[in-house]
Amino acid sequence: MHLTAHTDYALRILLHAALTAAEDPQALLSIAEVAAAHRISRNHAMKVVNELGNAGLLETVRGRGGGFRLGRPAGEIRLGDVVRLTEPNLQPADCDNCIMRRHCGLIPSLDRAIHAFLAELDKQTLAQAAVESRLPIPATL
Repeated sequence: MHLTAHTDYALRILLHAALTAAEDPQALLSIAEVAAAHRISRNHAMKVVNELGNAGLLETVRGRGGGFRLGRPAGEIRLGDVVRLTEPNLQPADCDNCIMRRHCGLIPSLDRAIHAFLAELDKQTLAQAAVESRLPIPATL
């Protein structure tokens, strides 16, 4: 199973927000600083933050001095829920374009594998992932 870059960015941005919230729950992050820290484009980061904000996982603050922070405690955010939100299609194979899709013995096995994958991610919260994580050290000029 391969997660899209969008999901990867969502998990990284949430983890960054969780680590920041552990130090200062009211601190706001900017899209520019998080995008630079993780070496992702600001455009991608903005799309991800918007989606996570719409889902209530991030709180976004508009205007001068605005930014974003976690929308709820990291211990309430399950990794499986983030993957379900950000992955458009969790199908491990292209069953829609397969001539055997109506009579295929692989589909039940692949479905069980996806369910097991998500069940494992559902066991871990963002807070648990943050315990083993550190923010990147900014490069000095």
